[in-house]
Amino acid sequence: MKLLFWSLGLIAAYCAPMFIKHLNPAAESKIVSAADIITGADQTAKYLPYLKGKRVGLVANQSSIIGNKSSVDSLLSLGIKIVKVFGPEHGFRGNASNGAVVGNEVDAKTGIPIISLYGKNEKPTKEQLADVDLMVFDIQDVGCRYYTNINTLEYVMEACAENNKELLILDRPNPNAYVVDGPVMTDDKFKSAIGIHYTPMTHGMTIGEFAQYLNGEAYLKEKCKLKIIKVANYNHEMSYVLPTNPSPNLNTQQAVMLFPSLCMFEGTAINEGRGTYMPFTILGAPALKDKYSFSYKPVSIQGMSERPNHKDSVCYGIDLRNYDISKLRKSRQLNLAWLIELYNAYPDKEHFFGKERANNGVSPFDLRIGTDQLRKQIIAGVSEAEIRKSWEPGLQKFKAIRKKYLLYAD
Repeated sequence: MKLLFWSLGLIAAYCAPMFIKHLNPAAESKIVSAADIITGADQTAKYLPYLKGKRVGLVANQSSIIGNKSSVDSLLSLGIKIVKVFGPEHGFRGNASNGAVVGNEVDAKTGIPIISLYGKNEKPTKEQLADVDLMVFDIQDVGCRYYTNINTLEYVMEACAENNKELLILDRPNPNAYVVDGPVMTDDKFKSAIGIHYTPMTHGMTIGEFAQYLNGEAYLKEKCKLKIIKVANYNHEMSYVLPTNPSPNLNTQQAVMLFPSLCMFEGTAINEGRGTYMPFTILGAPALKDKYSFSYKPVSIQGMSERPNHKDSVCYGIDLRNYDISKLRKSRQLNLAWLIELYNAYPDKEHFFGKERANNGVSPFDLRIGTDQLRKQIIAGVSEAEIRKSWEPGLQKFKAIRKKYLLYAD
């Protein structure tokens, strides 16, 4: 107990100047940079007293860190009682491939039970929460509807509401918060494991803001009791370099920034770099051999992509590893030009978007986009300008809704 209070005092003394800068109006009037950003998790003095004496359930993965150390390990060392860890897609340690079902286990390092929330058990059960006093959510997100952390967030919030548990969110910056773009999903037939929310493809919110959106827009039968530790010295316009990889296939900052645009290629005939150590920075397919000189070969990589599109075949296409990301930030838009270009270059256009699924008649591409309109527009040769114009009514409506839940300035 003495060690805990000594640690709290030391942390508070170390962090006090940063907190004063954030809370002082005169200091806030100064321009702050990304170097000044302090994640919710790193502001331990604000929440450690609240965790004291409680049995904590932590929703976490490898991106959950305090300083450069795992949040689980850090909190345990500070005397916090973590009784369970709940892991999202890719598992608690972040070493499972995309889409892989992750089972329950016991963490070899700490001996804490790890409950998988990706697979059959997407939502914590009443039994799993029985010995938990407080749930804590600390996961890095990248701001896309098809990035499944926000699905996990909703299921955790729903479970907390149903079982009268409070959820503490340790907020983190959204590296793609500057862009709110793409068609808004409005039809239930496009809901799937890679999209359950009526948002554009990129929503421009942090996890804390998205949690408020879920509560406020009645995604839950009853509201979840929330406590959010905000990111200090942050706004949505700031560039933010992630300190850890948020998932196995987002292994560079370039991939994180290109992901919203390149993930559109999943469900098409194009490989987006899965099966290489350059995922979401390259695009290609064997059929494009006569159109592009850049080439690579996807292979099975355990823990990243075991069955990539065009496995063991040479793909030809576009190398975006040195693409100037500032162009995306300046446009504040997803890049549609690459999708249109590769569709037009692909010799077998009938099979570019893949086959529709037999069970519901919806193609994997449409599930990711949240509508079948984009696919139909590209096939019909509709211009990029006209496609974007068709998105505007939905985007403007969503932006007005989104504004109600923001914790940080745009």
